[in-house]
Amino acid sequence: MAAFSRQVLDWHRLIPLTWACMARQTPHLGEQRRTTASLLRKLTTASNGGVIEELSCVRSNNYVQEPECRRNLVQCLLEKQGTPVEQESLELERVMSSLLDMGFSNTHINELLSVRRGASLQQLLDIISEFILLGLNPEPVCVVLKKSPQLLKLPITQMRKRSSYLRKLGLGEGKLKRVLYCCPEIFTMRQQDINDTVRLLKEKCLFTVQQVTKILHSCPSVLREDLGQLEYKFQYAYFRMGIKHPDIVKSEYLQYSLTKIKQRHIYLERLGRYQTPDKKGQTQIPNPLLKDILRVSEAEFLARTACTSVEEFEVFKKLLAREEEESESSTSDDKRASLDEDEDDNDDEDDDEEEQL
Repeated sequence: MAAFSRQVLDWHRLIPLTWACMARQTPHLGEQRRTTASLLRKLTTASNGGVIEELSCVRSNNYVQEPECRRNLVQCLLEKQGTPVEQESLELERVMSSLLDMGFSNTHINELLSVRRGASLQQLLDIISEFILLGLNPEPVCVVLKKSPQLLKLPITQMRKRSSYLRKLGLGEGKLKRVLYCCPEIFTMRQQDINDTVRLLKEKCLFTVQQVTKILHSCPSVLREDLGQLEYKFQYAYFRMGIKHPDIVKSEYLQYSLTKIKQRHIYLERLGRYQTPDKKGQTQIPNPLLKDILRVSEAEFLARTACTSVEEFEVFKKLLAREEEESESSTSDDKRASLDEDEDDNDDEDDDEEEQL
């Protein structure tokens, strides 16, 4: 009996120490409660259509018991979705934890969930994981998915195959950021279309493999361009302007429209400030650098390169457009005349055959 009494007294002495220990941990637990509650609320309400609503169990800032509050929170969230509490709560916590481990902030997570549009949490996590493996940081991933949320609906097998293909083209390890900003459909367009563009650059334009990679990285708009137009744009630079392959790549020439290229080049040519190099690559006057022709604003181009007024350039552009219309009209007339001549020749041959018979 005496031993039992001493044991009871020891228990009573331990109670204050236990409560003191819990009191020291309370601020940290409170902070965890607020973070978890906020993120879980965003995760669940966004998955219900993107409209964020305050749930009754989250509104109160007075958290008394951690286990009870957490149970109530998860139960409220998942009962609102009509899904099993245990399974969905584990999925929400797992996705939230994975995204945080990848470097996404709470703001990033909310943004991603707002563009989910029916994609499952696992699908969201799989697509984002592929972007991270390709070398993208959280910020550009959010920007791309907000700009093109349809990427979240891609089958993960297609996403992985396309990621592997882009790595073979040299667009992994952080080089994909600019491509996705300018051409996010690189993941949804037909692979045959990408192959055709790459083949044109290699076989008809004679760029090296390394140069093709640089072009796709710096001028991803070529993936959307008509192949005939792309080839003509290269030929205009190489034969008409006398620009060699390294300069075409370095200046990012292929990203500019053919209209802009021809307007500025022909304008300088008629001003006597640009000459097409001869077969030896020589000119009688020094040509301005390509970056000073194309990679500057129109105001800077006129002030520093052309040294003329805006009004003069506007008049020239109108005259050039008229010249090209007349040239196209003349070309189409010549084609029609040629077709008519061919038909007349065929008719004459038919008449000769009938006479012989």
